[in-house]
Amino acid sequence: MKPWEKNIRKVVPYTPGDQPAGTKLIKLNTNENPYPPAPGVKKAMQELDFACLRKYPDPSSSLLVRCLAEYYGVEDEQVFVGVGSDDVLAMIFLTFFNSEKPVLFPDVSYSFYPVWAKLYGIPYQTPALDEEFRIRKEDYYQENGGVIFPNPNAPTGLLLSLEEIEDILKHNQDVVVVVDEAYIDFGGKSSLGLTRQYQNLLVVQTFSKARSMAGLRIGFAIGHRDLIRALNDVKYSFNSYTMNIPSLVLGAEAVKDQEYFQKTVKKIIDTRERAKIRLRELGFSFPDSKANFIFASHSRIPAEELFEVLRQNQIYVRYFKQPRLENSLRITIGTDEEMEELFAFLADYLKTH
Repeated sequence: MKPWEKNIRKVVPYTPGDQPAGTKLIKLNTNENPYPPAPGVKKAMQELDFACLRKYPDPSSSLLVRCLAEYYGVEDEQVFVGVGSDDVLAMIFLTFFNSEKPVLFPDVSYSFYPVWAKLYGIPYQTPALDEEFRIRKEDYYQENGGVIFPNPNAPTGLLLSLEEIEDILKHNQDVVVVVDEAYIDFGGKSSLGLTRQYQNLLVVQTFSKARSMAGLRIGFAIGHRDLIRALNDVKYSFNSYTMNIPSLVLGAEAVKDQEYFQKTVKKIIDTRERAKIRLRELGFSFPDSKANFIFASHSRIPAEELFEVLRQNQIYVRYFKQPRLENSLRITIGTDEEMEELFAFLADYLKTH
């Protein structure tokens, strides 16, 4: 070992989904939206003043913050934006989870949570989901240094009701509670309304899923202005110019086109519900997903086998080789045409295996 190596921070990083190259493939592994962003986004991109890129962006991200605040019916001071919801969540871990008590999040959940906890030296505990992969709200009654969970959960797709979320809030009024709503638009009711009653609640969402803008990296949090002020203090101590100018301009345009947004989300929901029927006919079982993916297990064929044979045939789904998840595939909802190709391949393969 070289002398300086002993001072390197050692972490086990988050493993993102594959981003395979090529056009003749079906990519159902990273929960991207199969449809393009709103037409106004393309128009704004074409009209973007190239010369503006020589300047630093607005550190307060006021254009995008104002659009989000107006859309969600809150004050500008209640909105924080970042480079994807991952950036926002990392800032939340760094800002609010500084107790000696453990932060709580589910054992089957977004796998970036334990990465941030270890990176920042935050103690944590992972209450186990029940046998049906559901969060047990009673597990979050214990003393802790903060609570975070996705709703709908990932990779299961299961949704907690607002009543269950409020129950968790009532039992955790002395810590910050974070609801990670990356997939909320595909079948759930947001907990944003609860931020009016609970000053310790932060709700995080992203443009990467329902708004078809994973490539621009835009995420945001909404909560009490004191929480947002604390996040901005950390942001300005870390990197004042987190959001680039194209993201601010194009993100604002995406928020404005509500009709396109609702139309696209409905198409994905409709395809998802048809996919549930087809997958059951093929021998799969799965939790009742309210997200833009289905977490499916086959009655006979191991998930890893299906994952490998699908990949060999240029169909990409997500496989998690870890306890409790190793016999399931997370299948992103694509276009109807992409899903039909997936079903046709599975039907042929399952006939002979």
